[in-house]
Amino acid sequence: MTIESILGAIVIGAVIGALGRLLLPGRQPIGWILTIVVGIVAALIGTAIAQVMGVATTDGIDWIELVMQVVLAVVGVGIVAGLKRGSRV
Repeated sequence: MTIESILGAIVIGAVIGALGRLLLPGRQPIGWILTIVVGIVAALIGTAIAQVMGVATTDGIDWIELVMQVVLAVVGVGIVAGLKRGSRV
């Protein structure tokens, strides 16, 4: 692992996590670091699912893979926000 790949994962995770938060209605009581972590995990899982499904890798933006990653980020943000709300009782 190089510094570039780690920084790339953080940037992609931030973008995917932010998109997931924007698309999830309501307020989410999670911070930006947790949002980035959820985004990184969603990006990794989305890429793995796309590869298993045989989605072709292209030179440009892989839209199907991106949609999978964002949907997983929405689900992940929802789960983490729900867990955070439940722990405040």
